[in-house]
Amino acid sequence: MSQAEDHEGTRRDFLYYATAGTGVVAAGAAVWPLVNQMNPSADVQALSSIRVDVSGIDAGTQLTVKWLGKPVFIRRRTEEEIAEARAVDVSALPDPTANNENLPDDVPATDENRALDDTGEWLVQMGVCTHLGCVPLGDAGDFGGWFCPCHGSHYDTAGRIRKGPAPRNLPVPVAEFTDESTIKLG
Repeated sequence: MSQAEDHEGTRRDFLYYATAGTGVVAAGAAVWPLVNQMNPSADVQALSSIRVDVSGIDAGTQLTVKWLGKPVFIRRRTEEEIAEARAVDVSALPDPTANNENLPDDVPATDENRALDDTGEWLVQMGVCTHLGCVPLGDAGDFGGWFCPCHGSHYDTAGRIRKGPAPRNLPVPVAEFTDESTIKLG
C-alpha cells in the first residue's frame, strides 16, 4: 500500500465522520422544535399553582376557587363538622382510601388524612364528583357535606363518598399553608 492510498483512506474517513456529524446536528435541529412544542406554555405554567387568601372565610363556610380549570372547595369547618367526620368508621366507607395527592394511595380515609391542618379545621378538595364530573352542592345531602344532584352522590363533611354511584372520595389536591391566611394550591 502506498502512502498516497493511506492518505486517501484517512481523508475519506474524515469526510464520512464530518458528513455523519452534520447529519446528526441537522436532524437534532429539525426534531427539537417538535419536542419543545410539547412543553406547557407560560400561561399554563403560571396557573399550575395559585395562592388563595382565606382570611375572610368564617367557620362553617366555604370558598370555591378555580384551579387548573376545575373548582376547588376550601372549607373552614366547625367543631361539630370535624367531630362528625372523625366519628366515622373508615372500614364502612365505599372508598376507604384518603384519595389525597399528598399521601400514598393506600392511606385510609380518616378525617386526619384528608384535612389540610392538624386541627382539622381546613379542608381543601377538588369540587368535581367522582361519578361523572358534576359539581356537588355544599352544605347538602344526607351527611351534611356535599351532594351531587345529577345522580345522587352524597359526601360527608370530610368529602368522603357515603351514598350514591360515585366510586371515590372527592380528591384532595396538593395544598399547603404558606402563612396563617394563605393557602397555596399546586
